[in-house]
Parts: sequence; structure tokens; C-alpha cells
Amino acid sequence: MTQSNNRLLPHKDELKESYEFYRPVLTAILFTIEQKLKKNLSLPSKPTFKTRVKDFNSYYRKLLRVRPPALGEERLPSLTDLLGIRVICAFLEDLASVEKQIVENFDIKEIERKGADRTFREFGYESIHILVDIPEEFRSEKVDVPKNLVCEIQIRTILQDAWAEVEHELVYKSEFSPFDLPLRRKLASMNASLSLADIVFQEIRDYQNKLNRELDFRRGSFYEQADNLSRDTIELSNTKPGAANLETASPYVHGTIDDMILEAIHAHNTGDLSTAVHIYTQILNAEPAPNTIVLSVIYKHRGMAYFAQNNFESALSDFIKSTESDDKNFRSYYYVGIVLSVLNDHRKAIQYFEKSLEINEYQSHVYYRKALANYHLGDYTSAMSDLTKASQLGLSDEDCKKLQETLVSKLGMGMN
Repeated sequence: MTQSNNRLLPHKDELKESYEFYRPVLTAILFTIEQKLKKNLSLPSKPTFKTRVKDFNSYYRKLLRVRPPALGEERLPSLTDLLGIRVICAFLEDLASVEKQIVENFDIKEIERKGADRTFREFGYESIHILVDIPEEFRSEKVDVPKNLVCEIQIRTILQDAWAEVEHELVYKSEFSPFDLPLRRKLASMNASLSLADIVFQEIRDYQNKLNRELDFRRGSFYEQADNLSRDTIELSNTKPGAANLETASPYVHGTIDDMILEAIHAHNTGDLSTAVHIYTQILNAEPAPNTIVLSVIYKHRGMAYFAQNNFESALSDFIKSTESDDKNFRSYYYVGIVLSVLNDHRKAIQYFEKSLEINEYQSHVYYRKALANYHLGDYTSAMSDLTKASQLGLSDEDCKKLQETLVSKLGMGMN
């Protein structure tokens, strides 16, 4: 019996020689899988990647501990974590998305959710472990690959990864007694704090996504109204815009300025403009007064609500106050220019469009608006120059094409 067990134990020096023989191909395989991951994973926030081929000493210790079935029969017995890639995400919502995309792009051998079965009294890291098959190009007869080789892809949040790293140092690399209750309580408390932080970060992310959806919808409605006012054939419209989809966002707590802004923007988007203006005014009159950056944002929002009511003088006043509160707010300069154009003060509008472009020169729509203002002033050459810049930045809608055709006609230019 002893002889049988000794036969199964690999000679360390021979095994190390085999390990070094395989290391180049293992490194190449790991690099290929990492590049495939980076190419195919798509997330709103960019994940980070950690890769490693298990070092020999760790490999050997685990080999002796787990005793895989092929131990003693293969030149290099495989372990499931011999090749490892860690995908570290910013938010909890990213984990399921990454898992789904890995399943879609790799041959999956196994999926394990570490820590999913722990009770609230237990501590330990959480992580999704996915075993994927080795790419086909490394399975040919020309490449010597250890049998049963897989790559382990771990998916964690930043905080889950931080916890796992620290836990590994404190528990697995130290003489830690599982009966040391004070230490267990401290670790459990820290794990709970990090888990709660992950949840809070996700709730903040949900809130931001909800706010951004509202802002995008509101901004789109503003631009649409401005475009309509610029077209001679379209009459002034008081149509109320539809509501944005809010069903997927987390609930928020009323009372903060952020919540009041979101409530006002939602009222704006659903056509309740008087409520939106009222809430914005409450924020502007709050004690203590908001800082200048917040004031700039609120004046801009209230100005857009006034604009939607066709109250252009009040909108103009608020947009100007927005630029005075924050002289780097390029959108507010742009909005001032839009209102001035609606009021047929095209020369002054151009001044504000230019101020906006001085801060951010990559605004195709501002160049279009400036071109339109120059057209109304009869400066067709400048208008064509501005329209060309708008086109170079990627703007090519029907309004641009119509203005270009008109300018070509005015300038007597032939079109190829």
C-alpha cells in the first residue's frame, strides 16, 4: 500500500522540469484568452484584468493536497486554477453581464458562485468562478497541451477583490485559528461593511442612470423644440413630451437637492412644466445657498423649462445666469445662443456660440447653429465654413443637408 502511494507522488524535481517545459505554452494560452475577453466584453464602466499562471511552489502544494485523478500518469497533471484570469468590475450589476458575455463567447465547463451559500453569520469572499475550455488553436497535434487543461475566470467587484486579497493574507497565509472569536467577529464585520458598500455603490449607480435617462430625454426634447423653431415651415408647438422610462431605477430618498433635481426633471419630461419651475426655484432660494456649480446647473434646468413654455425672455435670463455662475459651462453658452437666435438676435447669438466653442471645440451642433445664424445675417461664406466644420465632426442630418443646398445656391457653387 505504501509503495502504491509513493508511486502516485510525483518527484518534485521532475515535475518542476515538466512545469518549466509547459510554461511558455501556458503563458501563450492565457494571453490568447485574455485578449479574447477584452475584445468581447462590453460594459458601461471599463473592467480591469489580472492574469497569472500559478507559480510552481503553489502548484506543487495544491497538487499534493487535492491529489487529482491523473496524478502520476501525466507529465503535468492539471489543476482547474493553473491558468487564472480575474475580471474586476466596478459595480454589482456588471457581474451578471460579464458572466453572460463569457458564456456567449467561450466553451464553458463549469460555473461556481463562491460564497453564495454562506449565511449572514459567516464571512468569506464572494466571487463567480467560470472554467472555460482552451481555445481550439491550442488543441492541435502541433501544440503539446496538458490533458484536461482549463482556464479559470473569476468575476468580482473591486471591493470583493480587495476583500479576497486581504482575507488570503490574514487567513490562508497565517496561523489563523477558526476558534478565535474576536478575530472572526472583526472579519465578519469588515466583510459585511464591504458588502454593504457594494450595495450602496450600486444604488448610487442606479440613481445616476435614472437621472441620466431623464436628462437625455429632456435635452433631446429641448433640441427638438429649438430645431422646430428654426424651421420656417413648422409652427410653434406646445405639445407635451412623453415620459421617460423609470421602471428599472432604484427608489431614492426625498429631501436632498439631488432628489429635488430628479423630481423636477421628471416633471419637466412629463410635461408638468409649472411644477418643474417651482422645484427649481425652491432649490435656487434654499438656505444656505447652493454653491456656484450647482447654481449654474439649476439655472440651466429652469431655463430649459421656461423655454419649453415658450417663455424665451425668462429662459434667456436663466441661461445667462448659468454662465455667470460657472463660466466653463459650455452648454449654457450654447443655450443662450439658441434663445438669441429664436429672438432673431443672430449677431449676439454668434458671440455666445463662439464662447461655447472656445471651451469645447468638438460640438458639431454648435457649428450648425452658428452656420444658421450667419445664414440669417447674409454671411453665406462664414455659414458654409461653419457647416463644413459641423460635417467634419460627424453631423449630417436633414437640416444640415437642406442648409448646405441653400448655401450652395446662394454662393452660386456647383455640386459634384
